[in-house]
Amino acid sequence: MGKTPQRPILLTGGGRRIGLALAHHFLAEKHDVIVSYRARYPAIDVLEEMGATCIQADFSTDEGILEFAAQVKALTPTLRAIIHNASAWQTEKAGPISGEVITEMMQVHVHAPYLINLALEPLLRGNGHAASDIIHFTDYVVERGSEKHIAYAASKAALDNMTRSFARKLAPEVKVNAIAPSLILFNELDDAAYRQRALNKSLMKTEPGEKEIIDLVDYLLTSCYVTGRSFPVDGGRHLR
Repeated sequence: MGKTPQRPILLTGGGRRIGLALAHHFLAEKHDVIVSYRARYPAIDVLEEMGATCIQADFSTDEGILEFAAQVKALTPTLRAIIHNASAWQTEKAGPISGEVITEMMQVHVHAPYLINLALEPLLRGNGHAASDIIHFTDYVVERGSEKHIAYAASKAALDNMTRSFARKLAPEVKVNAIAPSLILFNELDDAAYRQRALNKSLMKTEPGEKEIIDLVDYLLTSCYVTGRSFPVDGGRHLR
């Protein structure tokens, strides 16, 4: 008998940090992977050499989002999972009041997953009970808000709510969950003082690295029961 074709995992924002680590993980596990990226980092070349299909995508407009979804549908008739990792980090700007920042944040954190989920829903269905997944990456600030990143926090809170709505819509064929991280991985340019301040905000006082997220994603993909939930990965920061 021939081998059953594998359903690809779609990962948005796969060119850097956690998204890149997840892409490498799935490829190492012999999954077919489709990755979206905004800017062409050298890491994208490496992913393609490893066998990933990488698509440059512009999520700043609805037209760009739907064009990306159309490219995915042209590549495959079915998907194992959609993992929404694409993100942007904007702070409120000084000067005249404008809706520019919140429009940008809502576009990438709400419009993109909303439109992609709806457009690619047929690729997730028809594979059996709890056979497909959607995972939204939100943020620790969903619980607390942020005086310096009001629009960012609001857009991630909308995505958190959307997790439950899509879970209701797509069950029992598709499980839909969210991951809400806090400090996972420092940037290379973060200095020692900044790192210590960030570590002091959590009870566990450590930078856990990508494996903490990878292990949780693997759990969610293998579960046949968990849906409509948000999983904080914050080192106990909510208790500080």
